Amino acid sequence: MTVESASMGDMLAAAVPMVRTLNLEFIEVTPERAVLRLPDQSAYHNHLGGPHAGAMFTLAESASGAIVLTAFGEQLSRAVPLAVRAEIDYKKLALGPVTATATLGRPAAEVVAELDAGSRPEFPVAITIQREDGAVSGEMTVVWTLRPNG
Repeated sequence: MTVESASMGDMLAAAVPMVRTLNLEFIEVTPERAVLRLPDQSAYHNHLGGPHAGAMFTLAESASGAIVLTAFGEQLSRAVPLAVRAEIDYKKLALGPVTATATLGRPAAEVVAELDAGSRPEFPVAITIQREDGAVSGEMTVVWTLRPNG
């Protein structure tokens, strides 16, 4: 874990109770990529013995939030990041720990340029959820916005 991912993990755990509740682990967080892990915890299993769909959604949404806060942290004094909508596809049964990898769907500079021009930019974050064997168990897209303050 990098220093950046450790501090982002601490910040999100303090601000978002579900991050603490699910014991999410911040493996890597950069402006280009965020990787979070949901440990295997029986308290959050579904009827098949794997992570509950809600836990997987929270893992993926948290990965998207981590990359957004890292990529646009310098804009927080003038805009607040908000999730606008999300779509998730559950592909394969997930058993054991799962990892979510998030990437920005648009260059950060392009989003900031729209904010500079006075608009409220929207941008997608793509997230892949994988089992330990590398199989993709889910894919999610979260569309975020930077809502200008005031």
